[in-house]
Amino acid sequence: MKIIILAGGFGTRLSEETGTKPKPMVEIGNRPILWHIMKIYAHFGFHEFIVAMGYKADYIKKYFIEYPTYSGNLTVQIDSGQSKIVRREQDDWTIHLEDTGHDTMTGGRIKKLSDWVSSETFMVTYGDGVSDVPIDELLKFHKSHGKLVTITAVRPPSRFGGLVLDGAVVTEFTEKAQAGEGWINGGFMVLEPEVLTRIKDSSSSLEFDVFEDLAKEGQIAAFCHDGFWQCMDTLRDLKHLEGLWNSGKAPWKLWN
Repeated sequence: MKIIILAGGFGTRLSEETGTKPKPMVEIGNRPILWHIMKIYAHFGFHEFIVAMGYKADYIKKYFIEYPTYSGNLTVQIDSGQSKIVRREQDDWTIHLEDTGHDTMTGGRIKKLSDWVSSETFMVTYGDGVSDVPIDELLKFHKSHGKLVTITAVRPPSRFGGLVLDGAVVTEFTEKAQAGEGWINGGFMVLEPEVLTRIKDSSSSLEFDVFEDLAKEGQIAAFCHDGFWQCMDTLRDLKHLEGLWNSGKAPWKLWN
């Protein structure tokens, strides 16, 4: 199963970092948050990623082109200028890097990737959030209810819009939830390919143009996750995630 990672936004609220790099390449523990997200999925056996790029796409391309060389250990002979990789990272990943446009909205980015996912269930997440959500249980839940979409519902900080649920079915999107109350879309979503037909063009927002209509039809289920979830929206968020990583107790680090 393929995972689309939405990695094309401008990250304006994290401008201290995103002036020179795309938001998914901002580092936690000397690794881009994009790498952390891939490690979460890989822990559950999912290794094929489609990165929907936009802003500063070349930065992401360069990182993954160089990743096999610079992520391991090297032996360098200075006099001859030769180098040899003596240990590589053991990441069995296939990564498709797709430039989906500088100004394309989230739904439009997925629409442009239709050729990759039009014949099978696929997963989607944002390139700026980490969680300890059990991806295997999320997928099992999705297969059990027959809806077109499953989103991972998490409990938010107060600045996010919320979800209204009827049992495990999303019925409405609200402007804001209070801290510690309600639920928001935390990403880590599962979609059926029929959703692609609901996306009109590059200007379509997945959240506002597609999900709102599907919610009215009762076609979105919520996998409620009370565990750890955190997005990297501001410098404060970044410092919080960096502190968790440096403590050696990052909740999203499910891999060894």
